[in-house]
Amino acid sequence: MGDFSLDIFSADTSSHISLPFAEDGIQAGFPSPARDYITQSIDLNHELIQHPSATFYGRVSGDSMIEEGIFEGDIIVIDRSLEPREGDLTVCCIDGEFTLKRLHLEKDRVWLIASNESFDPILVTPDDRFIVWGVVTHTIHSNRRRNR
Repeated sequence: MGDFSLDIFSADTSSHISLPFAEDGIQAGFPSPARDYITQSIDLNHELIQHPSATFYGRVSGDSMIEEGIFEGDIIVIDRSLEPREGDLTVCCIDGEFTLKRLHLEKDRVWLIASNESFDPILVTPDDRFIVWGVVTHTIHSNRRRNR
């Protein structure tokens, strides 16, 4: 299960930074006429963090979730106050190790599902020390290519 390590950072919501925001959207298809002004602003703390005292950031290490577009170095926003539900992306602690997986709940079983065909699903057994540490609400992914 050593496919994932987690560096945890507290969410600092004490600062407010309103950044320009293109409310009408950015065309991903055919270009639209350029707008010379942006009338809205957005504060990412407000948009990404619902429960500040229970929210943490984690930096992804490993490749078990690459088929979901979650890569090494991405930052995940983890809310520990949310009740985990079927299909949630979760940070779990199993036998003292963190792992990032989709939660699959059956009547009498819990499965942790990777999004990489190289990783088998993990069946949580009664012998495992297991907790869902938090629910991942957002992933922050850099789209800029890294220098090699």
